[in-house]
Amino acid sequence: MILTSIKKKLTAAFAIGLLAYLPIQANAWGTIGHRVVGEIADSYLKAKTRKAIQDILGYETLAMSANWGDFIKSDSTYNYMYNWHFVNLPAGLNKDGVYNFLETEKSPSLYTKIPDLIAILKKTSSTPAEKKLALRMLVHLAGDLCQPMHVARKEDLGGNRISVLWFNEKSNIHRVWDEQLIEYQQLSYTEYAKAINHASAVQLYNWQNTSLKDCIYESYTICNKIYDNTKPDSKLSYRYNFEWVETLNDQLLKGGVRLAKMLNDIYG
Repeated sequence: MILTSIKKKLTAAFAIGLLAYLPIQANAWGTIGHRVVGEIADSYLKAKTRKAIQDILGYETLAMSANWGDFIKSDSTYNYMYNWHFVNLPAGLNKDGVYNFLETEKSPSLYTKIPDLIAILKKTSSTPAEKKLALRMLVHLAGDLCQPMHVARKEDLGGNRISVLWFNEKSNIHRVWDEQLIEYQQLSYTEYAKAINHASAVQLYNWQNTSLKDCIYESYTICNKIYDNTKPDSKLSYRYNFEWVETLNDQLLKGGVRLAKMLNDIYG
């Protein structure tokens, strides 16, 4: 009995340690951030779009479906989706360089899969199961699109290999942007969405009329600034939040606005 109990505890400890070790490049915004994007998108949906989404998801809201793309990583059946969450771009590209790189991108990535998911949702012959998967993943990838470290560099796994301290806790650049900056605001996803969802008419027009390439280039330019201003082993705390929270909030808001535009274009 005692040996069995000890064995169970050791097995659990090993499992927890393994989860902590696994790479996290494909995560973005964490649970709260993705739900903020979904909640904001919901506020810009047309009635026809809302009805079409309910027909697919039932009473599952965009905010609640937004993290499905990360939750299913626990099921090896969905391992083929790993690369969908990001597109690695080399350093030092100008706008034309980013565009040229994307035009040669053929492998599954954030850039190639968003149009594929939209096509599945538009196709009348798609099955209910195909539509549900496509919609859940589109909601998720629209959030990933505006997370700057998801267009980062392959050699450091999108910042995962660049260690920093976040309020004296060991972390890395990717994790800071996925979760820790957002969690530092101490808001629920509904409070956060309400606090930042105040786009001007000009902002809405510009953000809703931005191509997928432009969205990636925009995140790429922010990503480069993050690299330039977040050196390895930096000690990040109050000052870092002060300098970056406005950018963080803008990216979350853009993610929601652009997701709503994608969905309204499909169903509106």
